[in-house]
Amino acid sequence: MIPASPSPSTPLVNIQALKSCAACSMHQLCLPMGLEDADIVRLDQIIGRRRRLARDERLYQVGEPFRNLYAVRFGHFKTFQVNAAGEAQITGFQMAGELLGMDAISGTHHCDAVALEDSEVCEIPFVRLEELFGEVPALLRHFHRIMSQEITREQNVMLLLGNMRAEQRFAVFLVNLSARYAARGYSSTQFQLRMSREDIGNYLGLTIESISRLLSRFKKQGWLAVDKREVTLLDPAKLKALAAGTDVCSPME
Repeated sequence: MIPASPSPSTPLVNIQALKSCAACSMHQLCLPMGLEDADIVRLDQIIGRRRRLARDERLYQVGEPFRNLYAVRFGHFKTFQVNAAGEAQITGFQMAGELLGMDAISGTHHCDAVALEDSEVCEIPFVRLEELFGEVPALLRHFHRIMSQEITREQNVMLLLGNMRAEQRFAVFLVNLSARYAARGYSSTQFQLRMSREDIGNYLGLTIESISRLLSRFKKQGWLAVDKREVTLLDPAKLKALAAGTDVCSPME
């Protein structure tokens, strides 16, 4: 059977163009940020493939040789390490527009990365990216900024686990998610928690029971509402003050 020709009213879609960096809704948060159109095209040319992952599928694991960076097109991931006792410690949660794999630039991966839901990444061969750094200085400068932000994030996690009270840790977590969703054009006050309460507790150094108690406590204070995994921040200013350490939780009655 001969396929029907498209009608005059049907627009012809360039599939490759739809997959390009310029067409991606996250390009202003990812590697193409601040690049000229011609340089974005050059970056497109080195991207290996778009890789789909199902929920709970592993993107890479500890010990694998480093070949690619991964730009998240959509979906969410978690990264974690496993200690000698076989216990996992979550080191971060990543979302669209963020890079995965920088832990391995020294040679091999030092953590595992797993999809929290159906997700897609762009594979960026690092050897080719390094070559492009020499030709596009703006790209190298932006990559340095991304690495600096990652170092700052890791330092903040250490501070989070070392000195903050449980309610402050949880407030920091919510405020951080709020800001990241806002940067992507989503609501800063209403979003879904893609990670489980157990994962949140693991990341914050708290038990799942502590996370449940904190959710109940914040709800009773009127700071947020929760419907399954849907969270609504009812008093963002209060949560920001709590996260900054300039306010504290009232004792529970």
